[in-house]
Amino acid sequence: MEKQAVHAGKRAAGYKAADLVKNGMVIGLGTGSTVFFAMERLQERISAGLEIGGVPTSYQTAIRAREYGIPLTTLDEHPVLNLAIDGADQVDPRFRLIKGRGAAQTREKCVAAAAQQFVVVVDNSKLAPCLNAPVPVEVLPFALSPVMAHLKTMGGKPVVREGLKKDGPVITDNGNFEIDCTFTVINNPEELEAAIAGIPGVIESGLFTGFTGKTNVIVGDEKKCRILKRIS
Repeated sequence: MEKQAVHAGKRAAGYKAADLVKNGMVIGLGTGSTVFFAMERLQERISAGLEIGGVPTSYQTAIRAREYGIPLTTLDEHPVLNLAIDGADQVDPRFRLIKGRGAAQTREKCVAAAAQQFVVVVDNSKLAPCLNAPVPVEVLPFALSPVMAHLKTMGGKPVVREGLKKDGPVITDNGNFEIDCTFTVINNPEELEAAIAGIPGVIESGLFTGFTGKTNVIVGDEKKCRILKRIS
């Protein structure tokens, strides 16, 4: 029953976000199950005459978008996007996020930065009073050991993420490794994001703290959707 509730919540949030898309928009398409529901709804709207372009944040999203008949484009062709729809692993009351369970946080952050509006779609389980989930970190394979050592000096417990249906580490769409780093307490997400970004060899982390001013969070459950108000 709980899984059904989560499924229903994701679907409701995804559909609500898709209904924010207007004709002629170019939008960012995040990675993950909740965004796939948004794409499902976009397929219905495209069949009814909606014309849009989508910038995918992963190979998985691009494949699914083609299946749904969503025309794709790139940031080279559209460096400014009308909006981006994406999920999150955790959202705090100030709309700071942890993302990257799908190992796509680098491209997701590029797309979020390019978007005029960032729409985050989640179910209730993703809301947290403070960020405390493991922080994904994409890292150059060449620099794996020193990056992990540096993260330990910062109080983190880094673990190389391994594939479920392959032996060895997860390889990102950019050809790098993914680390999941647990911190006992994340008192200042902005400071931690900047500190991780400053480690040589780090490509990007899953902390998203720089987009709160243009972020809308849609939370879905079995009965309805609600749009949260940010606590400043």
